[in-house]
Amino acid sequence: MHSKLLDEFNENGYLVIEDFLTPAEVDTLYQAGRALCMEAPQTNRKIFSTLKAENGHSKELYFLESGDKVRYFFETGAVGDEGELVVDPMIALNKVGHALHVEHPTFNSLTFSNRVREICWQLNFNRPAVCQSMYIYKNPGIGGEVIPHQDSWFLHTDPNSAVGFWFALEDCTLQNGCLQFIKGSHKSGVHRRYLRNPDKESSELMVYDRAAPVYPQSSFTPLQVSKGTCIVIHGNVVHKSEPNRSAKSRHAYTFHVIETENNVKYSEENWLQAPQDKPFPVLFERKD
Repeated sequence: MHSKLLDEFNENGYLVIEDFLTPAEVDTLYQAGRALCMEAPQTNRKIFSTLKAENGHSKELYFLESGDKVRYFFETGAVGDEGELVVDPMIALNKVGHALHVEHPTFNSLTFSNRVREICWQLNFNRPAVCQSMYIYKNPGIGGEVIPHQDSWFLHTDPNSAVGFWFALEDCTLQNGCLQFIKGSHKSGVHRRYLRNPDKESSELMVYDRAAPVYPQSSFTPLQVSKGTCIVIHGNVVHKSEPNRSAKSRHAYTFHVIETENNVKYSEENWLQAPQDKPFPVLFERKD
């Protein structure tokens, strides 16, 4: 990555690197994602939606305690009233997270590859750690919308340091819900926070600290990219994806990196907290 790419990242808040993965790597990751579909729990299925808030206490705990585990989240339209699957298991999952980068060898090898380390080095990280990872399915027809957001809402550090790596494992189009960004929006600070609820009596474990900002549709730039592309995402850039209205899925693997050098503080209010005995794994330490 040379200075032109760094300038682009600093200007837009994201960076598109085509052919980051070889076709063989894409296939290996995609097959690993498909295998996860068959390993998903058969009972007590949890639904993941960025739209619906009525998600129940046990569901929230399942989510909150997933930082060091591999947990399975189903699409809203995939599970019936009795918890039964109403679609093919291969298209039932919304995502699997949040410790694939530690617990799954295929995702571990990409996450801790020298290519990823090199990008973090060029982005001037001193001691980057991987805090979470997800395999996202965006299934045909039922792949839900992801509302406009900044990753810093969820992975807040002071000062802000979160960077997302997002790998397209299938071609991403307007029809199947490609990522869309507001260029330069990372320069406008953090617009809201998603926090652990200070009210311990409440049944809601997580709360937003303010209402959702309204972003004009016209300000989004869709990124239609081919499989193998890596999109590097600034923690403060506003992005979203529309529902998948096509007959094709839009599989992706993604993870987030934060700075852990002594001057950066990871918020204790974030939903994701590393267990005491399992700190976020570090990619490298820059030595002077």
